[in-house]
Amino acid sequence: MSSNNDQVVIPMLRRHTNGLPEMISTDGETITQGAVLSFHNICYRGQEKRGSLLRRRTVEKEILSNISGIVKPGLNAIMGPPGGGKSSLLDTLAAREDPCGLSGEVLINGVHQPANFRYNSGYMVQDDVVVHTLSVRENLQFSAALRLPTTMTNQEKDERLNYIIKELNLDGVANSKVRPRELQKRTSIAVELITDPAILFLDEPTNGLDPSTANTVFSLLKSISEQGRTIIFSIHQPRYSIFKLFDSLTLLASGKLMYHGPAQEALEYFESAGYSGEEYQNPADFFLDIINGNVPSINREEENEAEETEQLFQREKPVIEALAEFYANSAFYRDTEAELERLAGGRNSRSLAFREITCVTSFFHQLRWIFWRSFKNLLGFPSVTRRQVYATILLAAVVGGTFSVLKNDCTKIQNRFSWV
Repeated sequence: MSSNNDQVVIPMLRRHTNGLPEMISTDGETITQGAVLSFHNICYRGQEKRGSLLRRRTVEKEILSNISGIVKPGLNAIMGPPGGGKSSLLDTLAAREDPCGLSGEVLINGVHQPANFRYNSGYMVQDDVVVHTLSVRENLQFSAALRLPTTMTNQEKDERLNYIIKELNLDGVANSKVRPRELQKRTSIAVELITDPAILFLDEPTNGLDPSTANTVFSLLKSISEQGRTIIFSIHQPRYSIFKLFDSLTLLASGKLMYHGPAQEALEYFESAGYSGEEYQNPADFFLDIINGNVPSINREEENEAEETEQLFQREKPVIEALAEFYANSAFYRDTEAELERLAGGRNSRSLAFREITCVTSFFHQLRWIFWRSFKNLLGFPSVTRRQVYATILLAAVVGGTFSVLKNDCTKIQNRFSWV
């Protein structure tokens, strides 16, 4: 991907007491500290090994093909079938993908993505990284100690922790162990909010959750996004109660863009493409059925649709290629391209001085807190810890008993060296 030496960082969302993002003024222009992320012509080719063990060869595979779009503050979903490229796009936008084979641009508020973007954004992986033997508050304390600057006082860090705990409705379980799956997800989100990032990435946030718990997590994410935060996440097949919370939808298949626009207008878009769903069908299921070829297009001659659209879908070509071409000729694509050109046009002249938050803690500070977490983790498994202590004492007794009968004269010492 293209790079730039401009020292631009992602803003921290400094909120007033009413919870709304603070407005700042730069060169006479009032700007909301919500981050608009745009991606321009993202292409990604990876290496794939094929063939048997003796005749294995490495071939290039196109993972993302010329993907462009804009995500604004709110819930921004990236959907698609398995292997469609949604996780690769998410990692690319989060600056976590291998740059080898990657091309295109990612802009933040119209300027190039900074080199320290990973420190200024939050990223929650599929598998929770919280320590289950620690309480919610202790997990947050560990994250705050490593990710917040040492110039902040303990009182300021505690105030930050209490604010996040209250914001995520964790007051009643703040001192409880992180055991239930829902609590693990909410704690993982809280850990990423420690630095108050303007952009939060989530990889399959409903992975391993039952429908009711998934609803609770997304209701929480919706309330967070309404405070001016940009949340971008990959998701496979959400239920309708979750889908209706989405602000924008990016639909990928085989690395190609099927749709990018407002989530609640996607049904109407696919109807214009010649696909009609059932009255009470989940839109997410409907979209994936279309991509997988399980929903036939309606007869456009009988429906008297536009001539160019008829010709497009009467061609004998795979559904994915037809949908990608249909999107490239749609009004959504033209509107997105116009806005992308406007954002890209000002990337060399616009440079906003946002607060910079990077990894500023020293090695020994980190080492001390890692020892603290390890010790707390040992206390969380008392039976295992006792067995380890008993085993150590038994081993020491056996080894000590073996050598206790030996004398310390020259002959015995020589005998001991001869054993070695």
